[in-house]
Amino acid sequence: MHDLAFIVAGFLVGAVIGLTGVGGGSLMTPILIFVFGVKPYLAVGTDLLFADFTKMGGTVRLTRARLVDWRVVAHLSAGSIPAALLTLFILHRAGPASAEIQGFMTGGLGVALLLTAAATLYKAIRGVSASGRHAGRDPRTVARPLHWSLPPLFGAVIGSLVTLTSVGAGAIGVTVLMLLYPLLPLPRIVAADIAYAVPLTLVAGLGHASLGSVDWALLVKLLAGSLPGIWLGSRLMQHTPERVVRSLLSMLLAYAGFKLITL
Repeated sequence: MHDLAFIVAGFLVGAVIGLTGVGGGSLMTPILIFVFGVKPYLAVGTDLLFADFTKMGGTVRLTRARLVDWRVVAHLSAGSIPAALLTLFILHRAGPASAEIQGFMTGGLGVALLLTAAATLYKAIRGVSASGRHAGRDPRTVARPLHWSLPPLFGAVIGSLVTLTSVGAGAIGVTVLMLLYPLLPLPRIVAADIAYAVPLTLVAGLGHASLGSVDWALLVKLLAGSLPGIWLGSRLMQHTPERVVRSLLSMLLAYAGFKLITL
């Protein structure tokens, strides 16, 4: 019965990912902690690889559509990958299962969910209107950040946040990219956010696996449900009011964030 519940959870989260592009870490990790009673360090480690597998397919599809700007991905990865490795080193020295680290993970996850809720609501209110705003511009111009140092810096912050909580590479990443690359069309921003999350969650997930923080059997069950869920969600996307779904999702994430902080 528990196995079926994990598959259903994977399916539901996959459907939300297909509908909104949000939910890999921000929904799955709280569900594992609150609904199934999974330890925070195991929930984070398992969800990192869950997110990696779910984003790989999207990256391949977006690359074929020539929407991924790999310069933007490289700029962010220059900060996020070293930060992820440093965070993993700290977790290794402190012990991911220690009470202090688990408390820090829970609090960090709560803050990350509140930030994700704000970013999701921000995108629901005004993000869609940015799509196509700078169509026709020189690709080399639109891919320039406000300052060369900002993408690695923000990438490092997101890299540490993702490694510690499994949350941050979705709605937060999109919002950061919208601010750092104001001329980049929204479809390319979303594509870059998904693409740079693949190496980040892979490095962080494998690092957690080396610390014994991944439940492989659980991961398989979640993926078994998520793949058809993503397929269904992506098909329903054109028939669903995106702003309403994102607004409701932001409220759910905010509730989960407050609950984690007050644990």
